[in-house]
Amino acid sequence: MIFNGISAFPITPMSDERVDITAYSQVLGRLIDAQVDSICALGSTGLYPYLNAQEKRQAISTAVEMAGDIPVLVGIGSLRLRDVLANAEQAEQLGAKGLLLAPISYQRLFDEEVYELYRRVSESVSVPVCVYDNPAATHFTFSDQLHAEIAKLKMVQSLKFPGMQFEDQGQRRVQQLKKLVPDNVTIGVSGDAFAANGIQSGCDVWYSVLAGLFPRTAQHLFEQAKLCNPEQAKQLSQKYDQLWQLFSDNLGGMRVMASAAELLGYAESPCLPAPLTGLNSESKLVVQKLISELELA
Repeated sequence: MIFNGISAFPITPMSDERVDITAYSQVLGRLIDAQVDSICALGSTGLYPYLNAQEKRQAISTAVEMAGDIPVLVGIGSLRLRDVLANAEQAEQLGAKGLLLAPISYQRLFDEEVYELYRRVSESVSVPVCVYDNPAATHFTFSDQLHAEIAKLKMVQSLKFPGMQFEDQGQRRVQQLKKLVPDNVTIGVSGDAFAANGIQSGCDVWYSVLAGLFPRTAQHLFEQAKLCNPEQAKQLSQKYDQLWQLFSDNLGGMRVMASAAELLGYAESPCLPAPLTGLNSESKLVVQKLISELELA
């Protein structure tokens, strides 16, 4: 089972509007040295919707070649089923051990359309699929019943939830979901600010932006959260409240991690594809301070 433990979501650094393989390799090296449980090349933090097929090929092949025994997951979402299937085929051919699929759309989708997306993909691939539930990005909200139906598909083996669903009564939420899905389907938490609560509540995997650059810090959080009670888990996460606030203020962790990679010398500035930008100068100073004060590693 590859959908367990810490799944690290690295950025895909750019330089002159091209994938910066040297910078990407340095970022990946941190994750490999820490021996994370899996690496998600081309997650949302890895900017897969912004890359063409050749750029995706470069990123996937680099991650697979470097990762060795660490399984590599690949984001395959796209507006059209045709392109999702092409992305999946490319990822499998390059050695991906799992696929991450969000129901990306411009026109809002019906439940039946989302189910059909996952059914067609499940029938077409030979590696397991993680369902990426991220309504902030996709503008689609899964019902529990839809999750239950999709989880029955033969290649679906994990559900990746936004962390806010585990903020209150998290344990009840996890138990409810586990009753609805097959035993082989793991429950994963994303949204790093909510991860400690989700892990403490019984989530099997943390799909982590933080781990994409600071894997050892994420591993420490993960192990401590498993040992906590709910109040302790909340206190554990509060240590990082300034960092989580930066994530929130900047519409997610991607810009924060990109700027952190620049500050640490792992990527050139700017390392995001236009029109995306990194943090402003004031926020960069905060990141630099937090890297030191929190001993992010």
